[in-house]
Parts: sequence; structure tokens; C-alpha cells
Amino acid sequence: MRTSIATVCISGTLEQKMHACAKAGFDGIEIFEQDLTVSAMSPEEVRALADRLGLTLDLFQPFRDLEGVDEDSFVASLARAEAKFKFMNRLGIDTMLLCSNVGTASINDDELFMSQIRRLAELAARYGVKIAYEALAWGKYVNTYQHSWAIVQGVDHPNVGICLDSFHILSRGDDPAEIAQIPAEKIFFVQLADAPVLSMDILSWSRHYRVFPGEGGFALDQFMGYLVKSGYDGIVSLEIFNDVFRQSDVERTAVDGMRSLIWLQDQTIELLGAGATEFPLELSALPAAQTPSGFDYAEIRTEDPEAVAGMLAQLGFTFRGQHRRKPVTLWSAGDARIIINTQRSRGITAQVSGFGIQVADAQLGTSRATALKAPSVPRHHTIDEHPLHGFIAPDATEVFFGTWASEPAWAAEFGAGAAPADTGLVSGLDHINLAQPWQAFDESVLFYTSTLHLEARPGTEVPSPMGLVRSQVLRTDDGAVRLALNIVPHGLEDTRDGALRYPEHIAIHTDDIFTLARRAVAAGMEFLAVPRNYYEDLAARFGLDEETLSALQELNLLYDRDEHGEFLHFYTETVGTMFLEVVQRKGGYDGYGAPNAPVRLAAQFERNRWSKY
Repeated sequence: MRTSIATVCISGTLEQKMHACAKAGFDGIEIFEQDLTVSAMSPEEVRALADRLGLTLDLFQPFRDLEGVDEDSFVASLARAEAKFKFMNRLGIDTMLLCSNVGTASINDDELFMSQIRRLAELAARYGVKIAYEALAWGKYVNTYQHSWAIVQGVDHPNVGICLDSFHILSRGDDPAEIAQIPAEKIFFVQLADAPVLSMDILSWSRHYRVFPGEGGFALDQFMGYLVKSGYDGIVSLEIFNDVFRQSDVERTAVDGMRSLIWLQDQTIELLGAGATEFPLELSALPAAQTPSGFDYAEIRTEDPEAVAGMLAQLGFTFRGQHRRKPVTLWSAGDARIIINTQRSRGITAQVSGFGIQVADAQLGTSRATALKAPSVPRHHTIDEHPLHGFIAPDATEVFFGTWASEPAWAAEFGAGAAPADTGLVSGLDHINLAQPWQAFDESVLFYTSTLHLEARPGTEVPSPMGLVRSQVLRTDDGAVRLALNIVPHGLEDTRDGALRYPEHIAIHTDDIFTLARRAVAAGMEFLAVPRNYYEDLAARFGLDEETLSALQELNLLYDRDEHGEFLHFYTETVGTMFLEVVQRKGGYDGYGAPNAPVRLAAQFERNRWSKY
């Protein structure tokens, strides 16, 4: 499949954008007119640079406000169009995007639309230019692809075809099924965009909230399935208007876009099944996705390993030994394994730096991550050490693939520490909460869902003293692997090094939280203090008996309940930018105690505020 991306999607100068798109692996680009207008490069220089980079120049866009106007206005638009055609000849671009008119003064007359677009096409033919007519979702009269296709049919000119844009179609709730009936030769261009499902005016939604495929709520695999069935075999391009993308690193954003198209092709193949190969559009499949069976380990990087080790010991973890060659130690309890890493940790008090997941075939997981352009973790290992392959997520977390085992092969590389403790209290890792830089949130969602085969659940927003925290859970169906991504509120990034100052945490699962909590307290652990007001509210909401409520308050435990079961949890104090959570799930409770999140955030804010004095 030939891939392209509109220059409006990413930040930087036109030259920077072109270099980034070529490096990311795109076949071509759409030139957004403003990018060219403000560029110091001439059209000839742009064309020459594209040739050197191996990029095709696929579309010049947009041309607006043409059809449905009075004759004087139309003649002026024709003159404007002719100037653009000459410009396009210098660039070597043969297709121009024509948007349906949004002007309130336009005339509602399909015959007039057809007549004027036909006259434009006759002029365009003299310059070897084709017109791709697109129905804007907010077009005054033409705002559905069915209507724009009817106009194209009425124009009946070889130089006029339709442009299909997934956002304009799906944002209106239109059924894309009829795309399969449009003759492939009349589909001149295809643009893709995903978007979160929002309730707002379509124009604002379009201009600020589009995202790459896989980062929103649209069923783009279905859209692509109908496109494939039409027999289309041309360019598939990305057109994203997003405030964050246009402020983010240009190369990272371009790779994110390319990853989305790679993922979408694979999703479309999965949807179409064996029939995917029957059609002209050549889709590329990824190495097979594997559902993780669980966490292999979680890793904490710190320059002060004793502080973290002390917390783990208080929770019943056993020291399993130090790596025979590296300043890395292993602690475990039940099926939970936590690594404390002091490599490259100068100035780091403590932070969640990575995790491993268990899959049936680690090499297959590595191949899929590589195909999705995940950057690998530089890691040296000797011939007698177990090879682990890791990748760096957009939030800088290091993710490694391991093969399922009750005791992983790499654990043998750690010295002779104590035997694994079997207290029966800690059963495993429940979830990992990761802070996301504001510019990496959507990118991270796509990375974790596509690379680790996790499912994105609906997002939530949690109020805190630091601002509104946007959160999204990614997980396997069975909950064996759960990640919670929290976007960092503004003001919590260090402007000197870009480091996050927002706490992350590792959640440990137990089947007896009261016993574990009392043992931890007896060992000297202090939990995050929960205000008395919380327990008074708890009594009012759930009608808990006095004994249970007293025990919760005594131990600073938090509580939630739904129709499926109960959830109890507590938090340790924060060390650096990380803390630990201990959770117990009863019955079929499958959430994360969301009503308690504001309590935790406020308590941490208050604790950190007073710790400065």
C-alpha cells in the first residue's frame, strides 16, 4: 500500500517535515498550501528535495469556495485555480484537493455545482491536473460523501474524482458501506484520521482533535475494509489536525503516523480474513499478535536502592540476589518480581523505569515490535546470559518480552539470595501506572495497544490539586496485564531535563490486605495518610459496619464497591517519583478504585507540600 501524510500533521518547516516523513518510511506527502507559502524553498527546490529523499508529491491542498457561487465570483476562482495549476506543474504534483463550499452566501443548486466543477476540470486538464472533490462534514450543502459522489458522477469528466476522508464521513455517523460500490478509478485520493468520540461541533472537533488511526474511537478497519472492496489501489494518506502533534517532535510524530498505518493494514487484514488478498490494494500483515499472559517483572531505577529495598521487605518481598555482572537486584513475592536497577541512575531518587511481559514466543513479540518501528533498548549481554529484547515506549518506559515460566530463565543470573518467600499474601503484580508527557499520550496508547496487543478502555478524568488528570487503562481481556496511563498536568515537567515530576506506581495484588497491611506496619512501613473526612463519606455511601470502617481507618485503607464485588487498597509513601500500591479484589470487581483517586492525589499533594519545609 502506498502511504502518504499531509504536511499539516506535524511540526517544523517544510524541509524538516519532508526529512522526517522520509525517515519514518512514508512513500509520499501531501503539500498543505500554507507550508509551501511560508517556505524559503522554491517549488523547484521542493521537488528536487523530494526526489533526493525518495518522496512522491501526491496532493496539493486545499482549494476552497469554488462551486455554488455567482458568475463573477466563479470567474475569479478560476483565475485563482489557474495560478495554482501552474504552481503545481512546477512542483510536479498532478492532483488538487477541492473542498465542498462552506460559504453561507453560496447557492444550493446541484446542477450549478456540476457545471462549475466541470469548467474547473476543463481548465485543469490543460495543465494535466486532476481534481479530487471532498465533502467537508460542515459543508454548506455538500457534506456527505454520497452527495459529493453524486456531484462527481454528474460532472462526468475524466479529470474529476472523489476524495474520501474518514473523519468527514465517520464524524457525521455516516455509513461507509457504500464506498465499496464506488468505481475504484473514480476514487482519486483517500485521507485517514481517527478521533476521540466527543460531543461538540464538528468543525472544532476536526481542527483540534483528530489523531492517527488507532488513537481514537473510529472503526477505521471497517472503513478500510470497504475501501479495499471497492478495488482501490492508490495512495492512502494521513490528514491530522491536532494542536499537540503540531507542537511535538517532528520525527517522533512522523514515526507515530507511520506506525498507525502499519497497524491499520494489519487490522484490516484481520477483519477481511482470507479475502484480503483478493483485492488490488496490497496490505502488509504484521507478525502475529500475542496476548500477554502476565507481567514478567517491574523495574525501579534508583541511586538509593536501600530505600526501595526497605519498602519491598516491609511488604514481604524476599531478596533473591544481585545480578552476577550488573548493579541490579531481584526481589520477589508470590508471582511478583521487582528489579531494582542502579545503572544510569545518577540523580534519580526512584522511578518506575520498565517492565517485562510474558508471551508464548518472545522472538515473535520482538519481530512485531520491530515491524511497528519501536526503538530497541541498547542492552549488552554475555554469551552465558539469557537474551532479553526490549523496546522504548513513547513515555521512555523500557518494555521487554519474556517467555512464560513460573520462574523465568533470566532469574538464574542473580546470585544466591534467599529462597522465594511463600507467605501466601502477595500473589502477583496487579497493574502498573505510568505517567505520560502531554505530547506522548496518544502516541503511547497506540504503541501499547499495537505492540503489546492490549485493549484500550474508555478514558476517565480525575480532579486533583495539580489539575485535571486524564487517565486511560490498557489491558488484556482477562486482566493479566493492566497498564494505567495518566497524562501529566502542566507544570509537573522539569524544564531543565524534561523529566516528569508526577508519581507513577506499581500495584501489587494480595488476597488478604488486612493481614499484609498489619505486617507492613509492624515492620515499620508508613502508608499514605487518608483524611478522616474520607471515612465519614465512606460510611454514608456504603453503610459499612463500624468494625470494618474502624479497621479501614486504622490502617489508612481505601474501599470501593460495585455490583460485582469489592476493592480494598492502600498506598505507600512516595520515594522520588514512585510509590507502591497494594490491592485486593473481591468477587468480580474489575476496576481500580476510581472514586478514591482524587483522595490519593490530594493526600500526596499535601504530603509533598509539607515535606518541603
